[in-house]
Amino acid sequence: MQKQAAKKNERVEEVFHLFVKHMQAFLKEAKINHEEYTNFVNWADRLGRSGELPLFADVFLETHVLNAMYKDLPGTQPSLLGPYFLEGSPELEKEPGGAYVLTQRPDEQGEVLYFKGNVSSVDGKPLGNTRVEFWENDATAKYSGFDSDAPRFNLRGHFYTDENGDFVVKCFVPLPYSIPDQGPTGEFLEYMDQHPMRPAHLHLMFEAEGHETLITQVFFEGDEWLESDVAQGVRKQLITKLVDKGDHKEASLNFVMRKK
Repeated sequence: MQKQAAKKNERVEEVFHLFVKHMQAFLKEAKINHEEYTNFVNWADRLGRSGELPLFADVFLETHVLNAMYKDLPGTQPSLLGPYFLEGSPELEKEPGGAYVLTQRPDEQGEVLYFKGNVSSVDGKPLGNTRVEFWENDATAKYSGFDSDAPRFNLRGHFYTDENGDFVVKCFVPLPYSIPDQGPTGEFLEYMDQHPMRPAHLHLMFEAEGHETLITQVFFEGDEWLESDVAQGVRKQLITKLVDKGDHKEASLNFVMRKK
């Protein structure tokens, strides 16, 4: 039986020809020789075989893609999805005070944080019933489901904003951490004389009808790695302040979503 020919994808062809065009200009400007090209291919092969390609793309490429797409547009700036996102998180329940409680072990360590936010559209309309995905690292600076021995969805979950677009979630103050640096990604860091540290941050993903999905992060004033984040994911409008309330910390930030 004759194999049916694959349908041509004109968009793929268009993007590939643009890629080749600009790659030729890049090679000419950088004066890359064949040995350097071969070394790059060998390194990229090790990167793929090690499973670090998503890590490398998230840390060193995605921030430039996002800046090119969104820097001059209204609305909250997106930041990196990161390599530690998991699908299928549980829906969070509220404590008596009205805050959603992030999934956690009975003896979870860390400083308790009440994080408050509001979600609205670029036209100023509050976005009630927005789905908010939330995840963070634990007191060992590790993410569940990856390099932690915690349950798969520990410190992960989703919830929905109220009719005014408001939400409060009880979580923990996150910690700065080092990206994996013992493989090809670490080799690249050595070439660049770059440290592997990321500042402490919360991860949030917002989904609302008629709006682009917003994937972003929240950072905190005073973190020593804000100015030199290895992933260059920090945006000024995503930095907020930790307020000490004695037995817990509080922080807040508002988010504005773009229409499709």
